[in-house]
Amino acid sequence: MTDNEERRKVNAVSEFLQRSCQMRSPLRLNFAQIARRITYPTLNPVDGHQCKASLQSSGSAAEFYIETMFSCVDDVDVMYHYSDEIAVPAWYRPPSRLPTDFEDRVRVYEIVNCQQPGFVFLNLTYILSRNAHDSKYVVAEYVNSANTALSHGHYATIDNNYKIKVKIHGPAYIFGAEPDTLYTSIGHSGMLDSDSVPCIHCFEWPPQAFDWPKRYRNSGWPNSATVDRVVGQGCDVVGVAHRQNKEDKWMSQHQWRLSFSQAEVVLLNSWMPVQQIVYHLLRVFVKTERLTGRSDNNSGADTLSNYHIKTLMLWACEMKPRHRWNDGSSLISKCLQMLQFLEEWLTKKQGQHYFINNAHFLDCFDQVTVVAVSALVSSITEDRLAQ
Repeated sequence: MTDNEERRKVNAVSEFLQRSCQMRSPLRLNFAQIARRITYPTLNPVDGHQCKASLQSSGSAAEFYIETMFSCVDDVDVMYHYSDEIAVPAWYRPPSRLPTDFEDRVRVYEIVNCQQPGFVFLNLTYILSRNAHDSKYVVAEYVNSANTALSHGHYATIDNNYKIKVKIHGPAYIFGAEPDTLYTSIGHSGMLDSDSVPCIHCFEWPPQAFDWPKRYRNSGWPNSATVDRVVGQGCDVVGVAHRQNKEDKWMSQHQWRLSFSQAEVVLLNSWMPVQQIVYHLLRVFVKTERLTGRSDNNSGADTLSNYHIKTLMLWACEMKPRHRWNDGSSLISKCLQMLQFLEEWLTKKQGQHYFINNAHFLDCFDQVTVVAVSALVSSITEDRLAQ
C-alpha cells in the first residue's frame, strides 16, 4: 500500500469515528443525573446509628457526554457517603454549617498524611451537634485514650440478602446487574456491572493538592470558573491501602486514599468533543491490546487502566493549547500522539498524579510491565492504529 493509500485509509477511519460519536441528547437523563437525586435511610456501619446514604455518580457514566457506536461505559460507578460523618484536613476547624440532609450529630475525622503521597489515615477528632435554634453546629473535641484511627473494614461488609453477585475490589463493591433494571432504562442493554464505593466526604480542598488550583496553565484549560467548581466541592476519602501495605494487617485496614473522582467528572465534562473522543478511542485501544488487568509476574503491580489513560489525557488537555486539538489532523494522528506521550512517560519514569505533585502512578508498575507496555506502544503506527 502506498503512502497516499495509507493516508486515505487513516483519514477515512478518522472521519467515520468522528461521525459515529454523537452528542448525548440533553433531554435524556443519564445515570449521573439520576444518582444525584437519591438519598435513602440506612444504618452507619461504624456505630449502627440511623442515618442516610447519599449517592453521587462517578466514572464513565458521569464523565462522558458523547455517545459512541460502542459504549464508552463499561460499568456504572457510584460513590456514597453517610450523613453522620465527614472528614476535614488536619488542623482545620470543622464547619459550623452543613447541608440540611446531615444528621444532628456528626462525627468528624481528621485527614492525617502517611508515608505514601495521596494516602492518609482518618482519626476521629470532633463531634458536631446541631443547635436547634440557628441550625449551626457546636464543636466538641472527641477525647478517647484508645486508638481512634478509622478502619475501612467497617464499610466492607456485604449484606447476605443481595440477590445478585457481589465481590469486593479495592474500595468498591462490584454488583452484577441483571437486564431490565435501572441501568437498562438509562440506555444500556444486557449485563452491566455496578461498582459501589463507600466514601467519607471532605468539604475542603485538601492541602495535599494545594498547588493544583494555582498551577500555571499555558493552554487556558481548565479555565478559572472550572477550577473554582472543582475546588468548591472538596474531595472524598475512600478505603483502600497502598499496594506496598496490602500484606500489613493493620495498614491494610486503616490506610485510606484521597479521591478526586468528582473533580474528574467536572473536568472531563468541560472537554471539547474531540478530546472526549480521543479519550474514548485510547481506552478502546488499551482494552483491545490487552494492556489492562493485572501483571502476570505475581509482583502485584498494575498494568494500564482507564485511570492511567485519564491521567494522561488530563495532562495533555492542560499542556496542549486548544487550537492544536482542532488543527485539522486526523483522530488517528491525535491518538498516536497520545500514545507517544505515554511511551515517554513510561521510559522516562514520569507519569505524575494530576492533582498531587509528589505522587506518581508509575509507582504501581514494575520494570517488566514498563518494558512490555513501552515496546508495544512504540511499535504502533497510524496504519496499525487505524486497523
